[in-house]
Amino acid sequence: MHPDQITVVIPTYNERENIPHLIGALRLAGHRVLVVDDGSPDGTGAVVDELAADDSFVDVIHRTEKAGLGPAYGAGFRKALDAGAAVVVEMDADFSHNPNDLPRLVAAVSEGADVVIGSRYVPGGSTPDWPLVRRLISRSGNIYARIMLGIRINDATAGFRAFRATALARLPFPEAEASGYAFQVEMAYYAVRAGLAVREVPITFRDREHGTSKMSMRIVVEAMWLVTVWGFQRMGRKLPFGRR
Repeated sequence: MHPDQITVVIPTYNERENIPHLIGALRLAGHRVLVVDDGSPDGTGAVVDELAADDSFVDVIHRTEKAGLGPAYGAGFRKALDAGAAVVVEMDADFSHNPNDLPRLVAAVSEGADVVIGSRYVPGGSTPDWPLVRRLISRSGNIYARIMLGIRINDATAGFRAFRATALARLPFPEAEASGYAFQVEMAYYAVRAGLAVREVPITFRDREHGTSKMSMRIVVEAMWLVTVWGFQRMGRKLPFGRR
């Protein structure tokens, strides 16, 4: 697969310090880059505009407000598919996902996988910068998703993924319920339900060096709530409390 058949979609909000370096690394490898900026007040979108002016393989979608990860990825996926990408990759802007790992994800697609997850929780994966409490919260959330949704995915919350374009087109990302990181769980769940071949490859997840994390308690609560709702729906049971 030629590198320019791969489009990397990167949602951003106040990532001015990181984004030019990440784009540089991805372009050095020959990949197309599509940034989806949610109106970053630090000028992230303008930085990408400058890069795009000199490189036709760099593009940016400007959104007017911080609307969440799910809608940002939805907009980016739609544009990448419409532009004819063969593989669509999603990754964070802060270098927590190492661009050097991207070829292994794409190779797994070339070997037959429809969806490839860069996983922290398969042999060889790790989160070396995390304190114990954060590891426990993340692992517990993934175990809960596995049980409630009946999916054999160790890292359903992971945000470093490669999709075969034909497989991504079968997922209901335009109608995703989740706005935060639960979007990752939602797409993993629907990929399994659609009978897609999902594979996990190990990655090392590092904490950002620049900028501020976008994780919040609201995002965590949304994820737990939606997984609970989807789980009850899967089992054909009514929630013991209101839908929302």
